[in-house]
Amino acid sequence: MEKRVKQFIWIFAIGIFIVVPGFTYSLGDFPRRSFLKETISLLTLLSFFVMILMFYLSRINRSTLKPFKMAKVLKWHKALGYIFVGILIFHPFFVIVPRYFEAGISPGDAFSEILSNLDKQGLLFGLIAWSTMILLGVTSFFRDKLPMTYKTWRIVHGILSLVFLFLASLHVIQTGRHMSAAFISLILLLSGIGIAMLIRRYILDSTSEKS
Repeated sequence: MEKRVKQFIWIFAIGIFIVVPGFTYSLGDFPRRSFLKETISLLTLLSFFVMILMFYLSRINRSTLKPFKMAKVLKWHKALGYIFVGILIFHPFFVIVPRYFEAGISPGDAFSEILSNLDKQGLLFGLIAWSTMILLGVTSFFRDKLPMTYKTWRIVHGILSLVFLFLASLHVIQTGRHMSAAFISLILLLSGIGIAMLIRRYILDSTSEKS
């Protein structure tokens, strides 16, 4: 019985965070581009949804993850985090690299255009989210070498994660050419629940310390 519950949770997670976004993307009513650009866009989008999944694959979601050993859950959290942070680090370059293979403005001009448009809210949100994500990755990788206790690190990690998810969601919604009502609703729902779970956990932890 427990094995079936575990399988259901994994299938449900993959369905919600991978299959549904991929299916919604494939049915999207937006201009299609080259195979390279479409592949990069889909990879980036799915990486973003896996980053949302990180909120659900953590201690703040203990009630759902009861059938699993938390140590194993955290190993998956860490492994997936490193992989998809690694992918999203290259997101700005994914926007530029395809220019080498297609006619149009040069990669250098594309990069200059990105920098010149930082006053646009969506791009600014993206830059801050990207920087926060790098900080998340670095502080996670070097956690044992940081001058802070594990408890303090968890608080910092949670705050950085919250800032990243909030700003990254706004960036995707405002700048994503593939955004539709279905996509926006899915992002707001999954991100909103993840952020709410994190804030709730902080409140509960703070309350238990005072009592």
